[in-house]
Amino acid sequence: MSGEKYDFDVIIAGAGPVGLTMTIDLGRRGISTMIMERDPTTAPWPKMDRSNARTMEIYRRMGIVDRVRALGYPGDNPMDVFLVRTMNEPPIATIPFPCVDEKRAQVAACKDASLPLEPYQLVAQNDLEPLLRKVAEEETPNTVVCYGLELVSFEQDESGVTVTTRRLSEGEAPIPPSPENLNLDPAGEGSGAIETFRCRYLIGCDGGRSTVRNLLDIPIEGVSAPNDLRQVIFKSDDLYEKMAVPKGRHYSFVTGGHAMVAQGSRKEFTLHSPLPADTDFHKLLRELIGFDCDIRISHVLSWRPHLRVARSFRKDRVFMAGDAVHLVIPTGGLGMNTGIGDAIDLSWKLAGTIQGWGGPELLNSYEAERRPVGIRNVEASTWAADGAFSWQPTVTREVLEFGPAGEAARARIAATFTAQQGRMHGMVGVETCYSYAGSTIVAHEPGNMPHWEFSRIVPHSRPGIRIPHMWLKDGRAMQDIFGSGYTLLDLAGDYDSAAMEAAFASIGAPLEVIRLDEPHVRETLKASVLLIRPDLHIAWRAAGYPETVEEVARVVTGHGPGYRP
Repeated sequence: MSGEKYDFDVIIAGAGPVGLTMTIDLGRRGISTMIMERDPTTAPWPKMDRSNARTMEIYRRMGIVDRVRALGYPGDNPMDVFLVRTMNEPPIATIPFPCVDEKRAQVAACKDASLPLEPYQLVAQNDLEPLLRKVAEEETPNTVVCYGLELVSFEQDESGVTVTTRRLSEGEAPIPPSPENLNLDPAGEGSGAIETFRCRYLIGCDGGRSTVRNLLDIPIEGVSAPNDLRQVIFKSDDLYEKMAVPKGRHYSFVTGGHAMVAQGSRKEFTLHSPLPADTDFHKLLRELIGFDCDIRISHVLSWRPHLRVARSFRKDRVFMAGDAVHLVIPTGGLGMNTGIGDAIDLSWKLAGTIQGWGGPELLNSYEAERRPVGIRNVEASTWAADGAFSWQPTVTREVLEFGPAGEAARARIAATFTAQQGRMHGMVGVETCYSYAGSTIVAHEPGNMPHWEFSRIVPHSRPGIRIPHMWLKDGRAMQDIFGSGYTLLDLAGDYDSAAMEAAFASIGAPLEVIRLDEPHVRETLKASVLLIRPDLHIAWRAAGYPETVEEVARVVTGHGPGYRP
């Protein structure tokens, strides 16, 4: 790198879960990082409610998984999904899902690599963000966390990025993202003060209306719904305990297109509704709940469903991640979780480049690896949404009637709901099995294509896939044995690693060799020697191209030449 002095190695715009997760990972890798957020504090409402299995594996790697779980549903809380008329009568249909404790028992007994290491967790964003902020701000070295600081503009050159920011007071509206709109004193202090920072790389994690993406003039392509929907956020101290419908997490109402989510505290709820913003939602909630209880509406938010992916995820030294580059319908819970995948893919590549051992293909591979995941997850979200709403056209007026006609109508709807609604809650393949096969920093094997299942895990060890979860003979989870760099995993204990170690040493890249004798793991994965990347994706196994370990080391650290599809 140049001898220029930088304020920070990396500046991140946007302190949602994606930006905060990337900040923590970068800081722990020794990269000086500032994260800025124009809002005065963390999110005040639960925009997301589900951290999926892969995200929870990542939080396990960070050492915070139990703290995340403590913020959400208890392990024994039912996770079932219901179709109801009101919350005061038995459900029309039930889709059972194991609670976290049951899922953990299944994982503990699983020997065939068909389950992820960590179950999902229902935890609201307004509960998760403060924890991530605390970890980034108070427990992670090399990080600076700034709220009430708005990115206004930036300029990049061959050696770095100059970022212009503006201080905002609480409740103050941001200004349009253009330096021409700045008529404030750059030397001022407090609200409105303009300050510039110099960094090596700028990352936009600033949401669907990304200032970074707009300033780069990068289009985000796809489709949007024709109308806005409403998210009604309310609190109730007694709803969850008093309701006659069984305990669970999601409740779809048979008429009106409404759905209710019980957040992790079971004291806060979100109602999703197609009704206009001026609806009397307090009255509507009374009707849907069906009994007297405490209701305190805190927010009514309007939003529009999108299925869009940015044409590019970077321009030179400026990158983007999360909703800034892909927008999905909430069905399936793929929004924030896809962004967490972006964060973990990009952070180690930035670290390797800044530390000097990463070649040019390391950062070039970010878009090549993550944009196909974004496209695939848009497809998965569409598939889930098709299932989630497929029962609604079968609703007739008889569904609310008592007697044989009403029972028959509800039975027809229940059959469709049970068969199709579960799509959005069971996409474990989409969540954990995305493949980077074809990437220029993944060893090529003929016929290895970046395809993965939606609803199941099909374990294998072909390069590009996240290494499946397996239990070792001594009871440890295999994912837990890997450090923060590359790992050469010898599952027979007899591989001569000297040449590989020398090749990595010559590049300066971190490599740890772990030798085990694990016949069951070898047989299940059909491999005995694997090279694991810092993000736990398999970079190479002792087969295919490249043929020499020197070539392997150069390819996987971004020094190429690698496979180009």
